[in-house]
Amino acid sequence: MKELSDFVKARRKEVNLTQEEFADRAGVALTVIRKIEQNKTNLNLEKVNQVLKMFGHKLVPVSLKELEGNEAS
Repeated sequence: MKELSDFVKARRKEVNLTQEEFADRAGVALTVIRKIEQNKTNLNLEKVNQVLKMFGHKLVPVSLKELEGNEAS
């Protein structure tokens, strides 16, 4: 599974935007983009989803039980 930080950074570069330009378009502070791309752990889920919305994605909580059930498939 691709890390959130790798995903956001790669997609941002695909659309040829700087972190500052991307933050502006996503409607978040530059520090939010930097924290995501630096793989920080103290992220606000609402802000992360605001960024992911740019790519048609959303991050939602999933229980460990659900994850383990999917791995067995």
